[in-house]
Amino acid sequence: MLVDSHCHLDFAAFDNDRDFILARCRELNIERILVPGVAAEQWPKVVELVNAEEQLLFAVGIHPWWIEANWTDKDVTGELAKLEAYLVHDDCVAVGECGLDANIDRAMAMQQQVLEQQLTLADRFDKPVILHSVKSHNPLLQSLKRFPNARGVVHAFTGSYQQGMDLWKRGFYLGIGGVITYERAAKTRDAVARLPAEALLLETDAPDMPLAGKQGERNSPLVLPDILQALAELRDDSPDVLARITRENFRHLFQV
Repeated sequence: MLVDSHCHLDFAAFDNDRDFILARCRELNIERILVPGVAAEQWPKVVELVNAEEQLLFAVGIHPWWIEANWTDKDVTGELAKLEAYLVHDDCVAVGECGLDANIDRAMAMQQQVLEQQLTLADRFDKPVILHSVKSHNPLLQSLKRFPNARGVVHAFTGSYQQGMDLWKRGFYLGIGGVITYERAAKTRDAVARLPAEALLLETDAPDMPLAGKQGERNSPLVLPDILQALAELRDDSPDVLARITRENFRHLFQV
């Protein structure tokens, strides 16, 4: 049994065949899929999906890509109030997707403000966080230092072994997806080969992050077995063992 710890199944890319994808996931023994919300306007759709499908869980967060450049402190407070209302839902297992991204045209100070207020909510509601981090390892650690009880996962991990260990020691799992199928991702492939299996979660980040050879195509949770196989080959481990360990990691982090 496999678990996809990060899949945007609510995105419009799946509107035409979502039911088929979910049925095929069941056939492939993908028992759970976590759908992370990214913006207030999408959270109702996420909840609607989860209410209709037993194999789905969800999180809610404000992704840095959806932070508006003209937001005031009042705007941020309003968005966080909306988010808080979802955190009491039984199937809401985390805060996120939230985080930092140095590749976008949003001030890092604003991104950190929005992230840290979400970390505050996660602490108050005793929930893990799902973190997005692109070229922002150091500012992310700066923010996390202010929240010593924070726990969660850095999804779509593309860092080095040392960065991975830094995050693992702080209580954060590492989401492993399609990037490890690219030979050019030598640093990350080396890292996942050496990091403790107890630090890893499987994910697809579908519809984004396609596997090598499928660039330009829509990604899907159906490729999760391929990611597992790639991880097993890099680590010279048994796919069955890695499936069990990553599933147990998921259950431990999200308390399901």
